[in-house]
Amino acid sequence: HDAVEGIDEAMAAGARWGVAVLPGVEISAYAGEVEVHILGYMIRHRDARLRDMLRHYRTARVRRAREMLARLAALGMPLSWERVQALAGRGSTGRPHVARALLEEGYVSSVAEAFARYLRPGMPAYVPRDKASPAEVMAAIHAAGGLAVLAHPWAVTDEVARLAAQGLDGLEVFYAGYATNVTAYLRALATEQGLICTGGSDFHGLRLMPGNPLGGVAVSLACLRALYQRHRQRGRPR
Repeated sequence: HDAVEGIDEAMAAGARWGVAVLPGVEISAYAGEVEVHILGYMIRHRDARLRDMLRHYRTARVRRAREMLARLAALGMPLSWERVQALAGRGSTGRPHVARALLEEGYVSSVAEAFARYLRPGMPAYVPRDKASPAEVMAAIHAAGGLAVLAHPWAVTDEVARLAAQGLDGLEVFYAGYATNVTAYLRALATEQGLICTGGSDFHGLRLMPGNPLGGVAVSLACLRALYQRHRQRGRPR
């Protein structure tokens, strides 16, 4: 989340192998106390405003992760900061990496248990994060020439109408684990709110999310065409 590192490398590889690569980003935001994840498709990933915002939230993530480690140490579960950073690699340091470190040290039996017992809101090692509003995130995505799409929206469908009114472009209708009836409901909701339908695997690395492999969700060519069409529409003067 909150990082565009790797896009240049991906685009160069796409050019080498004849694969179209759409530059994108996933940014965490809060609608009140509800966390939502906003995807930015077709962004200008070198945009200064966008990069400044992402840099701010990455720095805040580091402070947050260090505080989580301090709380875990106080609970008798010390972790190596260097190992957490290594698990994060070039991306943003966050709760999944702390959860993985807990698993490696044998404090929990799974990443899911780490979240359930220690890292989710209300649990003893949870630390609130700096909160960007969805409107702020979508404005930054649009300013960078991109489209704003709500990721894995099933748990936050009550927010869709409000986000659509603030400039949301699309809804991630096709997602790992969504049943047919869920997909049908989200498709109807997108149509009702004038949003395009997208899909994705939510791939963040198999070590962190083994149930979400790269390319694990089938997305039709119609979704890609809709993305391009909406992108062209957004580029026109209003």
